[in-house]
Amino acid sequence: MTSSFTRTLRLKIRSESYGWLSAAAVEVNQTFNYCNEAAWLAATRTDSKRKWFAGFDLCNLTAGAAQYFERIGADTIQCICVEYAQKRTAAKRRRLRWRISRGARRSLGWIPFKAANLRRKGRALRFCGKTFRVFEAQRLEGVKWKQGCFSQDAVGDWWLCLPVEHTTTSYAAQDEWVGIDLGLKETAVTSEGERLESGRFYRGLESKIAQAQRRGHRRQAKRLHRKAARRRADVLHKFSRRIVDRYEYIVVGDVSSSKLVKTRMAKSVLDSGWSILKRMLQYKGEHAGRSVAVVSERNTTRVCSFCGALTGPTGKDMLVVRHWECPECGAGHDRDENAARNILYVGLRKRASVRGNESLHDMPLIEPDRPVIARYGWGMCYATA
Repeated sequence: MTSSFTRTLRLKIRSESYGWLSAAAVEVNQTFNYCNEAAWLAATRTDSKRKWFAGFDLCNLTAGAAQYFERIGADTIQCICVEYAQKRTAAKRRRLRWRISRGARRSLGWIPFKAANLRRKGRALRFCGKTFRVFEAQRLEGVKWKQGCFSQDAVGDWWLCLPVEHTTTSYAAQDEWVGIDLGLKETAVTSEGERLESGRFYRGLESKIAQAQRRGHRRQAKRLHRKAARRRADVLHKFSRRIVDRYEYIVVGDVSSSKLVKTRMAKSVLDSGWSILKRMLQYKGEHAGRSVAVVSERNTTRVCSFCGALTGPTGKDMLVVRHWECPECGAGHDRDENAARNILYVGLRKRASVRGNESLHDMPLIEPDRPVIARYGWGMCYATA
């Protein structure tokens, strides 16, 4: 089966254009702040003319404003108005945060454009009378892009972001299903025993970042942060691709990063990238025709995947216990593999309840001598072949 999806092509711009882009970003901020103020005044009127401005209304208000700007044109101003209206509606607020152009708390540069405004000129690109050169220009050969933007990262480098339509063909997976348990000692462990070791991406550079910050080298510290983020993304991309290529049905636990960052494990939680991995599995699974489910992992560490008894380690003090033996059936367990297996059982029960025409008795077993155990609600459900 063939399906199409949109992927963003991200190319770094050469440094000779940074000054022009930074000046254009100031004009974009001025337009955005004008839309913000006009929409806020219209939404807070005390008479009968109170109105919630849409993108069309803001485009009418800014008609002819391009003559007061040196770098951005009318099409870019319209893109700003439409983007502002969409963000304001999504946030459900009468006013968004102002975009700041100067100072330590300035907003990162952003310049939207329509697809027709960015044109090729040999190996370079042309936008608003300015020629840009990008690294890896060969990636633009034969590419037809949609409405995109120029964006600036925290280091100060500028990037060209082009949404491109891709077509993919779904293919059969090697195995049927897998459960994934997310943790700190290992970032991810599957029900088949495959492990993604914790990379310590930030921890490994923490001393260098601290030294750069003490010396006042902010740009160097930002580069080190970006290096850690890129390493993390590279490892998670490779792992998620292996999982999506191999399995048809993928079940992940719903461990919450936002809750655990309030504890003493905050650095390790943020360094593991759980949310990034979940997002990668979801969009890659959608492109490949896979099913990805996020289920509750309540008691998955404590439940014995052989007999279903709640005999496993529990509490923060027992996190050091990585291997345990069930006193009910005598089965030995690796803590994370057992949790991943129970997460898979929860996903199988969820899928069976949604389909309505399939029971756990009809499902093949992960191993011939192990019962299929699934948690659903507050009760345990046992099914044997």
